[in-house]
Amino acid sequence: MTRSWAEGAVLYQVYPRAFADGDGDGIGDLPGVTARLDHLAGPPDSLGVDAIWLSPFYPHGGVDGGYDVTDFTGVAPEYGTLADVDRLLAASHGRGVRVLLDLITGHTSDRHPWFAAARTSRANASRDWYLWADPRPGPAPPTNWVAAFGGPAWTLDPGSGQFFHHSFYPEQPDLNWRSAAVREEMAKAMRFWLDRGVDGFRADAIEFLIKDRRLRDNPPAGPPLLPWSAEPGGLRRRWTRNQPGLAGVFRHLRRVTDEYPDRILLGELYAPARQVAAALGGARADGLHLGLDHQLAKSAWDARAFRRAIAAAERHLAPPLSPTWAFSNHDLSRHATRWGTERARLAALILLTLRGTVCLYQGEEIGMTDVAPAPDARADRPGADRAGRDPARGPFDWDEAARQRSDHESLLALYRGLIDLRRRSPALRHGSLSLLRGLPPGVLGYERLLGAERLTVLANMGHRRSVVRLPSGQPDVLLSATDLNQVHPAGGKVELDADHGVVIG
Repeated sequence: MTRSWAEGAVLYQVYPRAFADGDGDGIGDLPGVTARLDHLAGPPDSLGVDAIWLSPFYPHGGVDGGYDVTDFTGVAPEYGTLADVDRLLAASHGRGVRVLLDLITGHTSDRHPWFAAARTSRANASRDWYLWADPRPGPAPPTNWVAAFGGPAWTLDPGSGQFFHHSFYPEQPDLNWRSAAVREEMAKAMRFWLDRGVDGFRADAIEFLIKDRRLRDNPPAGPPLLPWSAEPGGLRRRWTRNQPGLAGVFRHLRRVTDEYPDRILLGELYAPARQVAAALGGARADGLHLGLDHQLAKSAWDARAFRRAIAAAERHLAPPLSPTWAFSNHDLSRHATRWGTERARLAALILLTLRGTVCLYQGEEIGMTDVAPAPDARADRPGADRAGRDPARGPFDWDEAARQRSDHESLLALYRGLIDLRRRSPALRHGSLSLLRGLPPGVLGYERLLGAERLTVLANMGHRRSVVRLPSGQPDVLLSATDLNQVHPAGGKVELDADHGVVIG
């Protein structure tokens, strides 16, 4: 069976602005990433990841941390040059590390030349590259749609008398993916980077790419308010998210990516597993290669909730599909903050033993928590329903990484060991996952199986010590644990303190 390099791989998200400063100007950049690659892969004491995903480094308008792009094929001066991209690719590939770029599919900056041309006249050739509509009486916005960070999702363009649509900030007008010209222009941008040697893309905010043709108002969400379907203001995203026509967009992006051998397309999704499966093309598997599943990241620290999310992924993303898990990213509060630093070790053990692809966010391997920025250093605007995302984008703590690198019992050492075990174990990298039943309250457990190799993962997410009986015939060799000094399976059972876990095989 031919497998993609991404199956079971460990990806590492790099937010370049906050990772490493290569030129001393106080801003992270691409030379800084290259200089710090030894932390990620290569030397024996490196993390050992399979690929890195780089958040945007494109020229931008300064509104959304690089996500308001003004040129899809350039590099912002504060991050470096195209030559720096080439050097980073060469150095990464020399370590056997793949490189994914962020593909900002849904919008541009309002300073992008495409939008500047589009707003000059209703008759301009690029007018339909964006979403425009006449006002309601008032003048009022064309619909009741709300932007993701609060406020109307429409902004009036005084010159033309029409409103343009933006799913996020007003400075980020949405592209019209029903336009053949938009599809071709984005395909050109993809080929530009694929020709340079990138190994694929993480496609941003893909659930928003198609909107209702009839511009119908979104209905009230009603109880219960579902986090993946509700806008700020209590509306359900009935006509603005996961619309018919998305599958065609995904197949288009997939065809472009598949023009190049061994490249992948990873989509950002905050949807239930069944919608992730649809984005991957279902049984035909002709959509996105992978879809980031954030159900665990959005979950409470609760064994039952984790079990439900994993069960849903196993049900809807059975082979040839597979889930892609992440606990943190640049848009979410760090999981060590959300769940507590005392749970960081067990979170690592769970994440790195799940079926599918795993995505780490820079700094979680050393237990980084949210950092409140200075008032004059804020880059992200607080929204109607959030304090802003800057706390999760604090600078990487290289002093702490150095300290942990020399400590064989550190969180970094645990991550290194789990990633190494995942690489050496066919069952962890490619095997099936079966949830265990009949476990004590608060304990999450599952088996990973491939051929004759059988591993058991037990995670005590509860508040008290638990004794767990091992499955019949299960070897009791301890392969990994949150605390190797205290956990010793024996006699067909294992005793686990709260927030501790083991991998047995």
